[in-house]
Amino acid sequence: MLNKRNLKEFVTITVGTVITACAVFFFMMPSHVTVGSAAGLAIVLSEFLPLSVGTITMIMNVGLLIIGFLLIGPEFGAKTVYCAVLLPAVISVLEFFFPDFQSITGDPLIDVICYILVVGVGLSQLFTANASSGGLDIVAKLMNKFLGMDLGKAMSASGILVALCSAFCYDKKTVVLSVLGTYFGGLVLDHFIFGIDIKRKVCILSPKYEEITGFILHELHSGASHYDLYGAYDGKVRREIVTIVDKQEYRKLMDYVHRTDPKAFVTVYSVNEVRYQPKK
Repeated sequence: MLNKRNLKEFVTITVGTVITACAVFFFMMPSHVTVGSAAGLAIVLSEFLPLSVGTITMIMNVGLLIIGFLLIGPEFGAKTVYCAVLLPAVISVLEFFFPDFQSITGDPLIDVICYILVVGVGLSQLFTANASSGGLDIVAKLMNKFLGMDLGKAMSASGILVALCSAFCYDKKTVVLSVLGTYFGGLVLDHFIFGIDIKRKVCILSPKYEEITGFILHELHSGASHYDLYGAYDGKVRREIVTIVDKQEYRKLMDYVHRTDPKAFVTVYSVNEVRYQPKK
C-alpha cells in the first residue's frame, strides 16, 4: 500500500541509487580505478568483453540475486531487487547520453577522492532506508553463511579482491589507488551513516542534579534518568543523571553543567543509533 512514508522511502532509495550510479560513471569509470564494488568489477570485465559497463553490471546483479534467492532465501526484499536493477540501468542511460566520457579532473587520484565522497552520500541514503545496491552485498552474505565470516569482514575481503582484479588490465598505480579507495571508501561511508546523526550519552554525577535535570527536561526538551550509586571509597549514595543528546544539545548541556557545578563528574559516550517511542 502506497502511503506518505513508503513514497518518501521510495524517493530516498531512487535518489541514493542515482547518486551512486553518477559516482561510478563520472569518477570511477574514467579513472579506471576499480574501487571494490560490482560496478568496479564490471569496469575490469568491460576491457575483455564487448559489452558496456552498465550491461555487465546488470548481468552480474541479476545473476547474484538469483544465486542469493536460491542459496540464502528471499531475505533481500523488493528494495535490494529494485536498486540492483536501477543502478546498472542508470549507468546505461549515462553511457548512452555521454559516450566516450573522459575524466572531469584529469587526475585519477582526484577522481578516486570525488568518487569516495559522492558514493558515500548515495550509499548512506540506501542504508538509511534499509536497502542496498546488491552486488557485493550479496557476495558478503554468501561468505557470511558458508564461510562463517562477519559481514563487515566479508564486505572488505570481497571489495579488496575486486580492487586487485584491476591488476589484469591496468598499471600498478591504478591497482594501488583501487585498494586504497576501497579501504577509505568504507571509512567515509561509516562517517556518512553514523557520524552525521551521532548522539552522545552523558552521565553526570553532581549534588545539583535537580537543577541539571530541570535544564535537560525544560530547556533542552530531552529525557533523563536517575540512578543511585554507591561510592566505593566512602560508601556514600550519589545520584547519577543519564541523558542522550545530539551535538547542539550536548554543547548547551556542557556549558550549563560547567556554570552550575564546575566540579561535576561527567562521562560521555558516542551513540550511533537510538530507537524509542516518543512521549505524547
